[in-house]
Amino acid sequence: MEKRRVGSLVMLCLLLGMLVGQSTASFQDCYTGCFILCFIQTRNIPQCSFKCIKDCITPPSTGINSQYFCELGCATYSCTNISTIGNPDVKKVADCVDGCSKPCAKN
Repeated sequence: MEKRRVGSLVMLCLLLGMLVGQSTASFQDCYTGCFILCFIQTRNIPQCSFKCIKDCITPPSTGINSQYFCELGCATYSCTNISTIGNPDVKKVADCVDGCSKPCAKN
């Protein structure tokens, strides 16, 4: 039990340490916080990646439309396998999510 707590604490410190180097981009901030909390609660990386991408992609100000659903589908298909236990790689996830905007804008 004690080893598990120490391991969890080390993981939390690593993840929080990554926050220091993060830009202030809203998706990155949202995803980082969401991923850390979800992982602590569930220990399920694929579930956390999906949940946090879904929760952190901001719908357009004009309301939810087909482009939003296209971007959400693209991001959940292409970007949920990037984060790992030791490295949520928030920047890479954010770049992947941003990469879904251009193809979806053509639809």
